[in-house]
Amino acid sequence: MHTEDVDNQQRENITIDDMTLVRQCQNGDSSAMRHIVMRYQNRIYNIILKICSNRDDAAELTQETFVKLIEKIDTFKGNSSFYTWLFRVAVNLTLNYCRRQFKISAQSIDADFGDGDDSGRGRLKSYLTDESADDPLVAAQNNEAVEIVKCAISKLDEDHRAVIVLREIEGMNYNEIAETLEVEIGTVKSRLSRARANLKEILEALL
Repeated sequence: MHTEDVDNQQRENITIDDMTLVRQCQNGDSSAMRHIVMRYQNRIYNIILKICSNRDDAAELTQETFVKLIEKIDTFKGNSSFYTWLFRVAVNLTLNYCRRQFKISAQSIDADFGDGDDSGRGRLKSYLTDESADDPLVAAQNNEAVEIVKCAISKLDEDHRAVIVLREIEGMNYNEIAETLEVEIGTVKSRLSRARANLKEILEALL
């Protein structure tokens, strides 16, 4: 195959929607499964890492997520988006692992605060005094502040950590979070409210 043909094929693959790939997987197309893995592996790894706070665990859980995907792909009926269905598999595996192994780390995700610029801490302190501020990452405008927030998130319990990661970092809406965690929307809202309150308390202690 000529280079131009390969490039055209790659561009075509990028435009294939999830449901088409799922149907191809369900019909035994291994190349479609590889395409799904390539499309989602980084996002799945990153969201697992933010919940479990350990790179080795995140790598293993990412692999396990895609093993589960291969095993369960035939059960996906399209009642929810494939995106939330796959994230549900990943998050459930991660939460169960954290609970089973007591791997809820109180350490930062690659955090190294050092003696960085005080402007990041200043923005976070302003955030803490603003009762209308929902998202601490809005206040985190430099690397030091981002790492402080990551450290604080890692100190939340696993249920609160998951809802914060899905909402504030992954950008899911309430319906998507409810589908991913298999809980009611009201539960999502109450967990998110409590998680934000706990996060503020942790940030106050860190700062």
